[in-house]
Amino acid sequence: MKSINWSKHSILAFAIVATWIKTVVVYLTSFDMGIENGMQLFILVINPLSFVLFIYGISLFMKSAKARNRYIIGTSLLLSIVLYGNVAFYRFYNDFITLPVLFQTSNFGDLGTSAAAIVNWFDIFYFVDVILLLVILKFMPKVTEQYSIRKEVRRAYFVLSVAILFLNLGLAETERPQLLTRSFDRELLVKNIGTYNYHLYDIYIQSKSSAQRALADGSELIEVNNYVRANQATPKAEMFGKYEGRNVILVSLESLQSFVINNEMNGEVVTPFLNSLTKDKDTYYFSDFYHQTGLGKTSDSEFIVENSLFGLGRGAVFFTHGENTYNSMSERLGENGYFTSVMHPNNKSFWNRDRIYQSFGINKFYDIDAYTIGEGEAVNWGMKDIPFFNQSVQHMAEMPQPFYTRMITLTNHYPFYLDEEDKYINEFTSNSGTLNRYFQTVRYMDEAVKLFFEDLKQQGLYDNSIIVMYGDHYGISENHNKAMSMYLEKEGITAFDSAELQSVPLYIHIPGSNDGQVIDEPAGQIDIRPTILHLLGIDTSKDMQLGSDLFSEDHEGFVIFRDGRFVTDELVYANEVCYDRGTGEATDIAACQPFIDRSTIELEYSDSIINGDLLRFYDGKTGNLIEENK
Repeated sequence: MKSINWSKHSILAFAIVATWIKTVVVYLTSFDMGIENGMQLFILVINPLSFVLFIYGISLFMKSAKARNRYIIGTSLLLSIVLYGNVAFYRFYNDFITLPVLFQTSNFGDLGTSAAAIVNWFDIFYFVDVILLLVILKFMPKVTEQYSIRKEVRRAYFVLSVAILFLNLGLAETERPQLLTRSFDRELLVKNIGTYNYHLYDIYIQSKSSAQRALADGSELIEVNNYVRANQATPKAEMFGKYEGRNVILVSLESLQSFVINNEMNGEVVTPFLNSLTKDKDTYYFSDFYHQTGLGKTSDSEFIVENSLFGLGRGAVFFTHGENTYNSMSERLGENGYFTSVMHPNNKSFWNRDRIYQSFGINKFYDIDAYTIGEGEAVNWGMKDIPFFNQSVQHMAEMPQPFYTRMITLTNHYPFYLDEEDKYINEFTSNSGTLNRYFQTVRYMDEAVKLFFEDLKQQGLYDNSIIVMYGDHYGISENHNKAMSMYLEKEGITAFDSAELQSVPLYIHIPGSNDGQVIDEPAGQIDIRPTILHLLGIDTSKDMQLGSDLFSEDHEGFVIFRDGRFVTDELVYANEVCYDRGTGEATDIAACQPFIDRSTIELEYSDSIINGDLLRFYDGKTGNLIEENK
């Protein structure tokens, strides 16, 4: 055995430096980190180093040069895959991968053109360090002898790695106090502790979450219950039960954002029918309404609407907690004589819907097998909206009444491609093909909704129904801010603008009501459940819900986003900056602090209910705790 010869470790040194530099370059070019000062940039530069030193340093324990080199190449490849996986995910979701997302493999086969639109030929450059390492190994002199490294040398190496980690954490904590308590703010975590350390932290959080159910007991609900009861909104007397016994048709309008409503694109009206509903005497149009989804996107919106709880910050509840006990809107309506269903022309297992719908107490799921998809009627995720609506109304005509059905549209989905015969308007002209096509698919969906209303009237279902339609989540992510600024005629899109762009439309259309109006108070998807149940005369005072009736005089205009941002009638909190909503300019953070604290509390309460499966300890009829059914 020989003592260490550092010339034999040039491959290790190169791997460390190459991975470090590549990671920082990717941070600066592929992610929008929002660097505000020199200290944040310094933290961003050093945060990959501690993990890179540690993971590659394991090779120092290997005596065989061949084994060491294989380990270094394998590690380099693995880190490149992790980094590129986050880049590809970020392009679509504007977010970073979490461990629960990696278990959603049953969705991958259905991604189709969405995945194809994300991957580019030049992505090979994300693996350039691996390629260079292979080239170096090919031409460098072969080392065959074994050697050992002195313990004090290895110790000094890993002490350096740990020292850099603590320096990183110390500086990050100075920049953002209580950083590690904000596990829902992944961009903040990656910006401060790095992609690789973030994934280690994510594994820790997931392990902690998995243990919560096993260790949970009903006492954890007492504090949550007290908070919910103290913040309830009393239903408006003249609205409570006003439409008792009506059918409820809830339509999830895929990727529809409010910026297209009552707006034009190159002189062409984008949503003529939906525009008309904003002025309709039978429609309540909520003009300052927001989606509150996270990584679960459409499935999150379903969860929020059904349960008046937030989705999780780290994955989709539909996957991670599909067999929990819930007190869904479907269950409450079923208890009050309603036939409940969901209509969605996609594979029943997509987003684990076939399983979680059972937990929601839904009577029937009309999946893709319930529809006949004719020639030219398919879209990349299932079935085009016009034939979907048409066949769905035929199903409704056969349902026992009263019924509650949720419909999930598909055509207006990323990457927003249409067949030529379905294009009612031309594309927009910007540097983003995604935004350019978006207006066309929105216009198609608008036409589909108009024909849907006509079908309901022809089948005699229209007059005795409440038709609720809402945008499920954003369609245009912050990755297209340059194009959005062009369309909105702004110099640029700020964090304030991005928060405002999370607004999606909400329509509550009640035929014959004759008292429709535009309501401009801030509201969110979490408020839909109590609003609908109260219109039908169903009491929710004992329900474990965080939303409030939109028609209640007690309803507060305060909307929490899943990532910790929020909107009130006067303030917007985004990217850790408090904005005056009237001017769009930054204001004293003290104005936002009470709402920041409440946002954290409500998100944590919602997470604890889901992670601990706490509703198994709760009797929704009495509002009392019960012992778990063994």
